Amino acid sequence: MDSYVREVALLAVTFSALVAQGCASGTTTSARSETVVAATAPCSADNAGLTLPPGFCASVFADSLGRARHLTVASNGDVYVAIEGTRPVPPGRTAPATPSFIALRDGNGDGRADVIERVGSRGNTGIELHDGYLYVDEGERIVRYARPEGQLVPSLPPQVIVQGIPMNPGHRARNFVFGKSSELYVNVGSPSNACQVKDRAVESPGKDACEELETRAGIWKFDASAIGQNFSPAARYATGSRNSTGLAFGDNGRLYAMTHGRDQLHENWLKVFTDSTYGHENPGEEMIQVEQGDDFGWPYCYYAVDRLRLVDGPEYGGDGQKTTRCASKEGPVAVYPAHWAPLSLLVYRATAFPERYRGGAFISFHGSWNRARGMQAGGKIVFQPTANGAPSGRYEIFADGFAGVPPQEIAPATAKHRPVGLAVGPDGSLYVADDAGGRIYRITYNAQR
Repeated sequence: MDSYVREVALLAVTFSALVAQGCASGTTTSARSETVVAATAPCSADNAGLTLPPGFCASVFADSLGRARHLTVASNGDVYVAIEGTRPVPPGRTAPATPSFIALRDGNGDGRADVIERVGSRGNTGIELHDGYLYVDEGERIVRYARPEGQLVPSLPPQVIVQGIPMNPGHRARNFVFGKSSELYVNVGSPSNACQVKDRAVESPGKDACEELETRAGIWKFDASAIGQNFSPAARYATGSRNSTGLAFGDNGRLYAMTHGRDQLHENWLKVFTDSTYGHENPGEEMIQVEQGDDFGWPYCYYAVDRLRLVDGPEYGGDGQKTTRCASKEGPVAVYPAHWAPLSLLVYRATAFPERYRGGAFISFHGSWNRARGMQAGGKIVFQPTANGAPSGRYEIFADGFAGVPPQEIAPATAKHRPVGLAVGPDGSLYVADDAGGRIYRITYNAQR
C-alpha cells in the first residue's frame, strides 16, 4: 500500500463535528453523604502501569470489580460502572453471580473508592445518569433507577424502559445515549460477522437480502421517559452499522458513533485476498454521523483503507475494489486502524487538562478478539485533536500500557487490562474502566509533575 495513502487513511478522515459522550456506570448503596472529591490523586511511580504524556498521572480508583464496561460519574463524584454478566455460559457450567452494576464512592478524598456497593444480578454494558435517574442495560432490557441527589445506591426498584431487545447470538453491547428532548438512542449490534448463510464459514455466501437488519445491526430510538416500551423494528433509527459502540452527540446536535468493522477477510476468502496482510489493515474502524434513516452498508460493504471508500464485501461478489452495492451507502466521517475495536467516545469539556485537550475527543480502543495474523493492536486510549469541532491533524496515543505485557505478546488471553468506558469527573479527571482486570483508573494532570 502506498505510504501516503495509509497515512491519510489512518488519520481521522474528514468529519464535520466530533462527539460528546456520557458513558455509563452502575452501583448500589444506602450511603447519602456527599463525596469529597480529591484535588490531586495519588500517583504510583509507574502511573499504575500506563504510559501517559508529560504531566499526566494515573492512579487506581478501584480494582478487581469484574468485567467492568461503561461507566458514568455523578456531580458529587460517585462512580457507577456496568458489569457484564450476559455472556453465554458453556454447557455444564453455572453462571457466576454478577451484579448489574457497582456503585463506588471516595468518602475521604484520597482518590480511591472506599465504599463499594453491588446492585442487581444481570448486568451488561451500558449505564448512564440522565435527568435524576440511573439508566442500566440488562441485555434484553433497559431499566432506570431513581437517584436523588447525593444518594449512592438507589432505594426504589427499577422501572423497565425498553424490553424484548434481541441478544444472542453475536454482539451484546447495549450502549446508549440521550437526546436533548429525552430521546433514548440504543445500539443493537449484529448477530453475525457478515450475514452469511453459515456464519464465519469459509466462502459461505451472504444472505441477500439480509433479514438480520430488521432487528439488529443498527441504532434504535425510544422515549427515555416512557415506561414499558417494547422493542420493535418500527423503532429503528438507522441501519447497516455492525456494532455502533461509543454513541454520543456532538456540539452541533448531531449523533455520532464508533462502529466496528467486520472480521476474517483473508481467513475466509483466500482466493480473493491472497495477501495474508490484507486483513491486518482492513477494514478501517469507522466513526459515523447518524441521521434518521441512514444506511451504513453492513453487511454488503466494508471500508477499504487502501481504497479510501466503502467497497463490496466478498460475500456479495466483492474483490476489494468493487463498489456496486455501496455507492448509495453512508460512508464514515473518520477512520482509524483496523481491528482496534473502539468502545467509547468522549469529548473533553472540562478545564483540568491543558487547553489543547479541551474540546478534543478521547476514544478507547479495546483491542480485537483475533486480529488477523499480526500484532494485537488496540488496548489504548487515543486523543483526536480538533479545531472548531472537527479533527485537526493526526490522532495521538494518549494512554497505553494497559495490557501489561510486551507488544509482541499482547493477545486477549494475556492482556491484564483492556480499556472500555470513559467518563469525566466533576474535577475534570478522566475515569477509565477495564473489563479484563476489573480496574477503574483515574487520570489527572499536574503541570509540576
